[in-house]
Amino acid sequence: MSNHSNRFQSGFTLVELAIVLVIIGLLLGGVLKGQELIENGKIKNVQNDVKGVTAAYYAYLDRYNARPGDDPRAAARWTAAAAPAATSGDGNGLITTAGTWTACTAALTTPESCTFIHHLRLAGLITGAPNTSDPINAYGGAIRVEQNTVAANTAMVVGLNLCFGNLPAKAAEAVDASFDDGNPATGNVRAAVGTGNFDPNAAAPAAYIDPNTYTVCKLL
Repeated sequence: MSNHSNRFQSGFTLVELAIVLVIIGLLLGGVLKGQELIENGKIKNVQNDVKGVTAAYYAYLDRYNARPGDDPRAAARWTAAAAPAATSGDGNGLITTAGTWTACTAALTTPESCTFIHHLRLAGLITGAPNTSDPINAYGGAIRVEQNTVAANTAMVVGLNLCFGNLPAKAAEAVDASFDDGNPATGNVRAAVGTGNFDPNAAAPAAYIDPNTYTVCKLL
């Protein structure tokens, strides 16, 4: 009688253990699936930002016949703008920078790579407070423009580039592949490797590799 009871108790414990393991497996699967959905959502947000800023840029060109940031009539157009006041560009067809990938804060009136965002906001073409501060992407990096004039800087195409900082390898490759060829060194989407908002005035790597982060730039 005693032996029969022990065998019954032992079997019941194994069943309970099996049920617990199944539940744990389901929970882990749900967590992993949730993480994947969150990551895919962030990637989608960055892709939408690329499309949104690109559309805003071309809408500004069409509306004012000038590039945002470089627009020589911006100050006269938005005289009632709150601080910082609208700053006109020099109208030379280029979006100038201060020589490096300048961090754009709310009170700046230069360079044109910062007033680029200000002009788009004043025109109502992108959201955000009407100032020169960097928009922030889903990974906490800056969204900035960079006018590349040096062919040796292969992390960007020569011309005006829209750049996104602090993208992990998976996101960087996905964004590249959605608009170009998925290769950081070729095509109209390029990348520079480095933590945070890494200056894209650099040579492009051969591939996107974990656990690196990247600044990804798309030719506008």
